[in-house]
Amino acid sequence: MNLANLSPLAVLLPILGAALAFLLIRHHSAQRVVSIGILSATLLLECLLLVSVWDGGTTSVTLGGWLPPWGVVLVVDQFSSLMLVVSTVVSLAVLIYATGQGMADGDQEAPVSIFHPTYLILVAGVSNAFLTGDLFNLYVGFEILLTASYVLMTLGGTGPRIRAGVTYVVVSVVSSVLFLIAIAMIYGATGTITMADLAIKLAELDQGTQNLLHVMLLVAFGIKAAVFPLSFWLPDSYPTAPAPVTAVFAGLLTKVGVYAMVRTETLLFPGDTLNVPLMVVALLTMIVGILGALAQSDIKRLLSFTLVSHIGYMVFGLAMSSVAGLGAAVFYVAHHITVQTSLFLVTGLIERRGGSSSIDRLGGLAKLSPLLALLFFVPAMNLAGIPPFSGFLGKLGLLQAGVELGTPLAIVLVVGGVVTSLLTLLAIARVWNRAFWRKPEDAEYPDPVLMTPGNVGVLPRTMVGSTAGLVVFGVALTVFAGPLFKVADGSAGIMLDRSAYIHSVLGDSVEVPPLAQTDEPRTGEAPSVETQPGDAK
Repeated sequence: MNLANLSPLAVLLPILGAALAFLLIRHHSAQRVVSIGILSATLLLECLLLVSVWDGGTTSVTLGGWLPPWGVVLVVDQFSSLMLVVSTVVSLAVLIYATGQGMADGDQEAPVSIFHPTYLILVAGVSNAFLTGDLFNLYVGFEILLTASYVLMTLGGTGPRIRAGVTYVVVSVVSSVLFLIAIAMIYGATGTITMADLAIKLAELDQGTQNLLHVMLLVAFGIKAAVFPLSFWLPDSYPTAPAPVTAVFAGLLTKVGVYAMVRTETLLFPGDTLNVPLMVVALLTMIVGILGALAQSDIKRLLSFTLVSHIGYMVFGLAMSSVAGLGAAVFYVAHHITVQTSLFLVTGLIERRGGSSSIDRLGGLAKLSPLLALLFFVPAMNLAGIPPFSGFLGKLGLLQAGVELGTPLAIVLVVGGVVTSLLTLLAIARVWNRAFWRKPEDAEYPDPVLMTPGNVGVLPRTMVGSTAGLVVFGVALTVFAGPLFKVADGSAGIMLDRSAYIHSVLGDSVEVPPLAQTDEPRTGEAPSVETQPGDAK
């Protein structure tokens, strides 16, 4: 049996689970069981999909019997299946964390009757965006996850959350309208919105029209991915939401935008037309983001700025248009989803134990809770790129690809990447020294919860366990970096070659248009893993 035929279940299972959870609106325990069970089943399915394409296969399934380019098609390849698995692992960990928080707080912060159905709808939207081979269905996936995110961001109805939610909604609507206009223009110019068909027909348009459509898509996706200068909304929006909501937003939502950018650059508009602007954007995103992080005293805002900063690494890998660069970017996306989510979950635990997420009000957490200190230290060092963690390996792959490319701008990006990594370490070390290492009484404005002895600020086991599980998963990315780099390189080679994707959707008889010439040849053959930094791993 072709496992790709089961890929629609990755979207349908969370939707059906959301419907069932809504029917159980007055039975909170049953809602929790349904939500966790549905996500666990979805994760098992996605692991099977990843195994089915592990060695480079690309398969597709048409919905409703309508063949492309008229029908909706879902495409399963190494990149999409890897993103599905990583995103669902993170989503499941956050759901368990939120369940523990809800039980400990009596569901005051995140009403379980609303949270669970909405959360499953969010997961369905993310899965749809990763699987779809149709531009309008990609828009639908974005709208599903964004609509759910509007509800999740404003849970609790506090003033700051409503204000942040308004900003988030306005920015999201602007990017969605721009995306929808781009889809309409693309359909008007080509008569199709199936991405495999567009890979052929867009090449037949004049260069000016191609550039206009290309830029419109990149701007729309750049807003969603929070690349500079389109990232102004993120640091003020994410930190106001409840801890599990902030964590899943930070881990997933911007990466869906990055995923869409990757598909745009490799499938729809191959070549190096906008590589130089993308590299400039990547450099500015890295530097401006990390400088913003250094100026923060609140851990959630600091992490929000590092989130923006490290999107720059992914854009850098994409802009190199090489197997080595794109493969390292794919690996780094998987790493960053895991580590960034872990850090936001740990910040929620810090807030609970210390009463605040401001480093001016914290101190002595390493002594008060050694386990909490360990849960922060491991992903923090991973984010900063300290050897031998996956953050170091991903950055090393990107920097090596930049050096191999050898252009002056690529070398500037390499230097910028090293500086950003060092400044990330500085920002993380500042949090560690002030929140964990110094004495509580040395804090400028110590929180009463921090200074109260006894059981105040006790951490629920479910929240700690789910956070620890995600931290362990992040470490596993380091342990299995070799095989993961092999998959990442393979997916990069297949995406840059395009023929496997196009033939999977339209059939082997379709002729794939030649790729534009670049300074760095785009090849469909992934280099062996021995040539990548995964071996030193």
